[in-house]
Amino acid sequence: MRKLVYCIASTIDGHIAGPDGADPTGPDGFWPVPEDYIRHLVAEYPEILPVHARAALGVTAEGTHFDTVVEGRRTYEIGLKAGIPDAYPHLRHLVFSRTLAEAPAPAVELVATDPAEKVRELKREPGKDIWLIGGGELAAALYPEIDRLIIKLGPLTTGTGVPLFAPSAGFAPRVWALSGHVAMESGAVFLTYDPAEDGQSA
Repeated sequence: MRKLVYCIASTIDGHIAGPDGADPTGPDGFWPVPEDYIRHLVAEYPEILPVHARAALGVTAEGTHFDTVVEGRRTYEIGLKAGIPDAYPHLRHLVFSRTLAEAPAPAVELVATDPAEKVRELKREPGKDIWLIGGGELAAALYPEIDRLIIKLGPLTTGTGVPLFAPSAGFAPRVWALSGHVAMESGAVFLTYDPAEDGQSA
């Protein structure tokens, strides 16, 4: 069965964006994006690069991890504000929203039903894994459904900001086993975690 993988960049203190929720790697962002970090993404996770980055870097690789991306409305609107209605045309792209009436891009699927129910449906379909890009509210709604965490840990703290999981996830401890890690010279670390009962210590 396909896995739901929360693959997300996080600060050391557990934030995925600043308090305003804007793109932290954008033109006015605060997140360092060093060359070795980009090289690792291109080599290992080309499918999670948005369309404009793929074009700029000359990336055409399909990728081996994901063929589907799911995100919440606020995360999706970051791309919209930048003039990108479909940042991932190379993936099946689902946006969970109860307020958007129409998708600005024909290939983007709007989902107004229960996120967990829809993800369970996606898991039963054939294909590669499903990438949960964010944000914190959707990650909270899908908290019990997440099968793997890939944390792209940035070498920075923010003090406050959008958390990895919104408080609506509730208090529900889960134990994870480190199943892979790659450290960059620049200080970024890619950490892969699987549920402790399934994962192998790296």
